[in-house]
Amino acid sequence: MYTVEAMSCLFCKIVEGSIPSTAVFQDDRVYAFADINPQAPVHVLIVPREHIASLDETDASQRALLGHLLGAAAEIARTKKLGKGYRVVVNIGPDGGQTVDHLHLHLLGGRAMTWPPG
Repeated sequence: MYTVEAMSCLFCKIVEGSIPSTAVFQDDRVYAFADINPQAPVHVLIVPREHIASLDETDASQRALLGHLLGAAAEIARTKKLGKGYRVVVNIGPDGGQTVDHLHLHLLGGRAMTWPPG
């Protein structure tokens, strides 16, 4: 059952298909799609199908899902041929740069990354 927050969530709407996206990977727990404002030649957002507002709201019961998200990122990176390297980013909260309140990983690659990131 969706909460009021999930019903208005942009990424929940993308996962359910009411907002179009370019799917990159999907299974029963994860949906990944191309970012509409890419910051690198490859920029994929990887989201759990379950609405979780941020990494800060997870607990021990969700560790398997969190690991699954990282595994999906690695699988997508292999299919995108990012063998020279890539970055996986999770923004948490407004000061961390999170703009959509649905846990998501950014997979960035296809160019050399700089440090510090921002």
